[in-house]
Amino acid sequence: QVQLAESGGGSVQAGGSLRLSCSASGRSFSDYRMGWFRQPPGKGREFVAGISESGGSPYYADSVKGRFTISRDNAKSTVYLQMNSVKPEDTAVYYCNTMSILYPTRASGSKWGQGTQVTVSS
Repeated sequence: QVQLAESGGGSVQAGGSLRLSCSASGRSFSDYRMGWFRQPPGKGREFVAGISESGGSPYYADSVKGRFTISRDNAKSTVYLQMNSVKPEDTAVYYCNTMSILYPTRASGSKWGQGTQVTVSS
């Protein structure tokens, strides 16, 4: 089971940018499809973005498509989420996790990190 630690969150004005990082430790990081999820206040956790083991074929929730970019650096065992043109509705706690292959928008890992808070003000 991979261990995950999210960082890079903070407070940002609408229209601004933020870059989140997810550092992973455990067996063979490059063997895992990775992704980002978020949980807005008072709501459930939702899928944001996913990326293949090699860093290809990124895919996104419609709500962030064209604004967010997921990437990974397997040498650093790190996944990134570049958030551009942020909106108040992007306010949430952001989490990373390994991704299911059978269900590509679902996490496969049972353990979640603490997440990192992103707050977008208008």
